[in-house]
Parts: sequence; structure tokens; C-alpha cells
Amino acid sequence: MKKIAWVTDSTAYLDEELRNNPDVYQVPMTIVLDDVEYLDGKDLTAEELYKKLKTVKTPSKTSQPPVGVFMELYEKLEKEYDLVFAVLISSKLSGTVASSVQAAQAVNIPVITFDSKILTYPLTSLLKKGISLAEQGADVEEIKEKLETVRDSNETYVMIGSLEQLHRSGRMSGVQFYLGSMLSIKPIISIEDGTLNTKEKVRSDKKARDKIFEYLRSSHEKYGVEEVYILYGLHKQAADEWQRELEGMFPDITLLSCPIGAVIGVHAGEHTIGISWNNAKV
Repeated sequence: MKKIAWVTDSTAYLDEELRNNPDVYQVPMTIVLDDVEYLDGKDLTAEELYKKLKTVKTPSKTSQPPVGVFMELYEKLEKEYDLVFAVLISSKLSGTVASSVQAAQAVNIPVITFDSKILTYPLTSLLKKGISLAEQGADVEEIKEKLETVRDSNETYVMIGSLEQLHRSGRMSGVQFYLGSMLSIKPIISIEDGTLNTKEKVRSDKKARDKIFEYLRSSHEKYGVEEVYILYGLHKQAADEWQRELEGMFPDITLLSCPIGAVIGVHAGEHTIGISWNNAKV
């Protein structure tokens, strides 16, 4: 049985189980605030980020880990592992997948770079599923195939906390931002095939939340959803309120709550909140 090193990027939320797993490695993204670079999770926490965002003079940016960082890690892993399985942020949202693929061509250890087509805890769930499948004795191709099935069944819906930040970071056009601000429109953002899409536009947070809950109800009736991830920016109390409501509506679903992290916070804002789930069971 091959010894696998599991690699992910810092948009994935590592809970205690993953932080204590000696075979899990996380590569940090870079956040740029007023031309100063910070390594996500090392130089800057989400709380510190949101505080700094209130005073920055230029649009904040994020960037993928350089090819060299992946090469250095993969060369180190060659000494102890037979294979690297990298589960990374959507290639349509970041160049991180491309960096890993390029690095893999320059090292001796086999590297599977898996495009999660997602980010934050839904990315974490794929990483956990891959580790679990390996522990059950699945071979690498089977793991990859089953993760693709789960990935392609994902639904994610988010209420963006700050249209201004989304606009300033280059993720929303000036026209969209102007119309959204002037008309007090609350767009519901979905992630479909790895890209951000405007699923629907409503006029209040409550209507947006109710609509998102409707999406979940529809999928639950069709697929029997087992686990839902509540994703939030800085304010856990908002996530706790959603969790209480969802527990009342869906007592048979396991609910997990986790922060979206600093990198996503740069684009989405501290008041961002949403939910995600996978319809497939493998």
C-alpha cells in the first residue's frame, strides 16, 4: 500500500483532526495589503485581516503559492512518501492548481493534483474523504474517481458580505456594483463548475437566506443530504443563528460551521455567510 502525503492550500479549513494528521501539509496563499505581502495563516489571521481592510488605501489582492514553494515541499516529501495527493482550490478561482502541476513536472515523486472546483470547508471535506478512502484501502485511481463524483455533486450558495470588496478585488464589475448598491440588491452567489455565478438577486438578507434554505430543502428531498457546511466571515453569531434555524428545519442533517478564512475574506467581506453540501454519497 502506497504511503500518501496529502497537500492542500490555506483556503482549506483544517480542523483539529487534520492539524494533528502527520501526513497533511498546507501551503499558504499570499495576501497583499497596501503592497505588503502576508502569508495566509502565518503572518495574518482572519481577524487581523478584516481590521486592516478598513484602513487600506489600495485594492487588496491575493495570489497563489509560487511554483517554487510547491517544488520545495514535494522534494521534501520524496524522502518519506510514495505519492503526493494535492487537493486544491478551484483552478477557475486561483492559479494554485497550475503551480502544483508545474512543480510536479520537476520532482521525482508522483503527484496527483486534484482540482476541487471549490474552496474553504467544502474543499476540506474532499480532503477528509480522500484520506478516509485511502485508510479503507482504496487505490489512488479509485480515490480520484470517487472524489470527482462528490465534487461534481456540490452545491454552494453564499450571501456576499461586501459588494464593495468584491468589486475592489476585481471579482465584480463596476456596473454590477453600482446597480447592487443603488438598488440594495442582495445577490446570492453560487459556485458552479468552479466559478462564481449570480444565482439570484433579492432585496433583503432575509429573502436571500430563505431562498438559500429553499435550495437546501429541494436537494434534501431529492438526494437525502447528510451533511451541511455553514460558511461565515468574521461573525460566528450569524452562523450560529443559521444553524439553530436549520436544525429546526432539518433535524436529520449534520451541520458543521466554519470560517471562510482570510484569503476569501479579502474578496467577500466579513459579513459573508452561506451554506454548502454534497449530494453524492460514496
